[in-house]
Amino acid sequence: MNATLELTQQLIRRRSVTPEDDGCQALVAGRLAPLGFRAETIASNGVTNLWLRRGEASPVLVFAGHTDVVPAGPLEQWRSDPFTPTVRDGLLYGRGASDMKSSVAAFVVAAEEFVRAHPQHRGSIALLLTSDEEGPATDGTVKVVDALRARDERIDYCIVGEPTSVDALGDTIKNGRRGSLSGHLVVRGIQGHVAYPHLARNPVHQLAPALAELATERWDDGDDSFPATTFQVSNVHAGTGATNVIPGTCEVDFNLRFAPVSTAESLMQRIEAILRSRDLEFDLAWTVGAQPFSTAPGPLSAALAAAIRDVTGRETQLSTTGGTSDGRFIAMICPQVVEFGPPNASVHKIDEHIAVADLDPLMNIYRGALERLLT
Repeated sequence: MNATLELTQQLIRRRSVTPEDDGCQALVAGRLAPLGFRAETIASNGVTNLWLRRGEASPVLVFAGHTDVVPAGPLEQWRSDPFTPTVRDGLLYGRGASDMKSSVAAFVVAAEEFVRAHPQHRGSIALLLTSDEEGPATDGTVKVVDALRARDERIDYCIVGEPTSVDALGDTIKNGRRGSLSGHLVVRGIQGHVAYPHLARNPVHQLAPALAELATERWDDGDDSFPATTFQVSNVHAGTGATNVIPGTCEVDFNLRFAPVSTAESLMQRIEAILRSRDLEFDLAWTVGAQPFSTAPGPLSAALAAAIRDVTGRETQLSTTGGTSDGRFIAMICPQVVEFGPPNASVHKIDEHIAVADLDPLMNIYRGALERLLT
């Protein structure tokens, strides 16, 4: 058994359903302590965060990730227990196998091998781990970033181990993510009997034209790195359940994933203007879940791309598609942040898995980045 597979299995056995860590971070800290990594736990509201660092000099290369996983879902639908790592037909099954205990294991082993080979390496190596990435993400990576910023601790490069590969290991690096803006809209009407609509005001009917306009609005055209901003309705609720009652309110949840060419503030203003133009009575509560971030091609992405080429023979591509990640927090204090990890086809699914044959190559890619940036 190789070291990356063994450590991935040890991590999967820990039932670290968000926000629990269940000893994953202590396991990592214990492995790296003999190599000179100093451990600092930054806890917040039941969330466990770990900052590990070896060295004092620049440049500082950080591997960032999360030890928490999403709930397993219906256990009877799994072919094997989600917290009992199981290898079948060359695949390792278990919750977190691809998102992202394999990446954590791979960059821990990569750091171990690199330090043993280069005990006097230049710069510093650090690991940032949280148990609040799959949850609200309010007490996780952002708290570590706040602590580092308060003491002016600099980060030069950061690789977030999210599963970014699409068809094969190494085909995609994420060098940015769109922002996320959510709205909870309540349109007020007047409840009444469906037989007497002149005595009521149906908020569903009133909202429909505005909603159609919002759904077809072109918010921007994106840019060379980002697709255009998108608008999607996720929930609509109105009515009492009775078929003969005009509802008094209609509630809608929606989300925009926005490119850097737009701002959360400008999108809020445009949406509120559309609603006001339809003479609606409404309340609207906003949540900015994430600001967009982007890292231009540079030393970090070049080092990863070269390592991917050496290990897999593939030419990688840069992408900004997908959801949000903790990279959005790290980008506030680090000029170069990218995400790279294994294929993502099974993340959050029943029977989540990773190919065993991808584990060592993933570790070697991370080690290759260390070789190029810190020697």
